[in-house]
Amino acid sequence: MKKRGQSSVAKWLYRIGITLLILVSLGLIFNQQIKNYLVSSYQPKVTAKSAAANDKKSADFNFKNAKSLNFSTVAKARMNAQKIHVVGEILVPKSKIHLPIAKGVANETLALAAGTMRADQKMGEGNYPLAGHHMVRKDILFSPLYFKTKVGDTIYLTNMKKVYTYKVYKRAFIDATRVDVVNRTRSKIITLVTCDATGARRLMIRGKLTATTKYSDTPVSVQKQFAAKFNNK
Repeated sequence: MKKRGQSSVAKWLYRIGITLLILVSLGLIFNQQIKNYLVSSYQPKVTAKSAAANDKKSADFNFKNAKSLNFSTVAKARMNAQKIHVVGEILVPKSKIHLPIAKGVANETLALAAGTMRADQKMGEGNYPLAGHHMVRKDILFSPLYFKTKVGDTIYLTNMKKVYTYKVYKRAFIDATRVDVVNRTRSKIITLVTCDATGARRLMIRGKLTATTKYSDTPVSVQKQFAAKFNNK
């Protein structure tokens, strides 16, 4: 009886071990797909009221601590999405970029949104820098910047009260140490920063402000794109 009991326990433990091995294997195989899903499922509702309230909140602006996006960071970000302070939206129609803009560059923030890079930046005033991740999938986060965005393209920003229109005038690869591109400027520009294909350097896109309009006065076609799901879908 004792040997039979021990044999049953051994078989039970063996089955548990095999099950765990299969689950771990599946997790490793589908790690990228799960990570992409967690990012794409983040679809916050942005209103003028919520954007204004979040703009007053504090955030982490130490972009030296920003790291490459891994499964753990994305999972943590999705579990703590309420801590991501969304202050507006960015839209680049030709590149099919439509993302929430969140305050700061904490790893969890950049896992799900484009992040502001200075505590004092304001849409439509001086330099408005944004950082975003470049991922394997070409349609998630700032990946389309690398693959699609060109000089002459239009970029729209909104805090849901006004829409700021920029025209891209510069696309350049810069050293990762070029923190000066975040600095204030007298000219009204936008600076978008993401990693290059190697991760060692950065792609910088710059645009000049060409128009500022009330959200309600913006062309209906643009309003519809802002109202649609974010491009992480």
